[in-house]
Formats: sequence, C-alpha cells, structure tokens
Amino acid sequence: MQLVIDIGNTRIKAALFQKDQLLEFLVFKDYREVLESALFKNNQPIKNCIVASVVDDIDAFIDELAKKVNVLVFTSETPLPIKNLYKTISTLGSDRLAAAVGGEFLFPGQDILIIDAGTCIKYNFVNENKEYIGGAISPGLQMRFKALNTFTSRLPLVEVDLNFDSLIGVDTKGSILSGVEMGAIAEVKGFIDEYKLISPNLKLLITGGDVNFFEKRLKNSIFADSYLILKGLNRILNYNIKEA
Repeated sequence: MQLVIDIGNTRIKAALFQKDQLLEFLVFKDYREVLESALFKNNQPIKNCIVASVVDDIDAFIDELAKKVNVLVFTSETPLPIKNLYKTISTLGSDRLAAAVGGEFLFPGQDILIIDAGTCIKYNFVNENKEYIGGAISPGLQMRFKALNTFTSRLPLVEVDLNFDSLIGVDTKGSILSGVEMGAIAEVKGFIDEYKLISPNLKLLITGGDVNFFEKRLKNSIFADSYLILKGLNRILNYNIKEA
C-alpha cells in the first residue's frame, strides 16, 4: 500500500493506493493532523509515500513522516514517466506536473489539456509524445472575488453561487457574480478553443476544488477527475520504485 500527500495552498490532500487503485481519500488541516491520523495507528501496511508541496517549510514535517514510512519528496529533480520541456523547471509547481502525469496516464499517446481549477486556474498541455510543454496560470474564483473586495473601497466580498447563471447583473452582487463566474467560464472556454486550433483532437481533463462548478457549465466534451493530481503523484511514485 502507498500513501500520496499533496500539500496545497489551502489544505492537505492525501490518498491511499494499492498499485494504481485509489482506496481512500482524506483531507487534513495541518501537518500535525496528518501525523496523528489513523493512517499510522491502524497498522496499515504503508510501504512508500510521496509528498508534493506548493508551499515552503515542510522539512520538519518530512522528518517526522520519514520516521513512519519511506518518503519520496517530489521535486524538479524527481525522475518522471513523461519528458518535461518546461524552460524553468525549478519554478514549475508540483501540482501542475503531477496533473500532467496523471492526464497522460489516462490518455496515453494523445494531446491533452489539463485544467486544474483551484486557488488558481492552471492550464497544462502534454503532447502525444509524452512531453510536458507548459500552459498558463490565472486567478481562481475565490481569488477573483477577494481581489475585487481587497483592491476597492466599496465592493463587498461575494461568495461563489453555484446556481448563478445570469450574464447581466442587475445589482452589485449580481454584477460581481457575473464578472467573476461568467468571466472565468468565458476564459476557460476561450483557452479550450485556442488549444483546439493547435490540436483538433485534443483531450480535455478538468480537476481541482472547483471542478464541479466548471464541469456542468462547459459544453465541451470534458473528462472530470477530482483525484487527478493524486493519481499523477501515485504514478510518479510507482515509476521511481521501479527505477530504484
């Protein structure tokens, strides 16, 4: 059994895998909660663990975790089952690369656009030759709402409304919802259309915390997988175990 840990900007996600099969998904608030969880108290036969993080200062957590299980820390130097052609590899977020690996695993030998809709909306392109090229990063829904509130004097902080679908806002809240939600949808659709000019047979995947919001609003044929990054990390772990 293997443990995959993805440390994001807002939460820690983890999953237990048996080879390629996801057995259990968990969410934690902090490092201590992970270390004190039932993962390590029920004598579960966890042999290996991979940790990916988009935040710094995880050394103390890794040291404690390594006392419980064999740990692989995912970095820009970690061997991958795909070729990374990104020009600044050391600055590439582990979540973007893991999503790319997960996408290529699901659709091998095809051009793929993976959209990760979370704190940021990240676009990642992998070609049919198993080469990660790059993509784009833009603010996610919550970041857009918070920016309007933070950088203006009078605009209120508005939350995501899953039922909102009006192009024209008839009051301030509605105008913000239209600008943020309809604007984000238009952005994603626009990116998809542009990528399809490059690759007409493009495969589309979407993941991330806001996957449900976007999935039901996109008319394109798109494959949604909330666990894509975790699956990608598990594949990277399996690849490194075989290479060792």
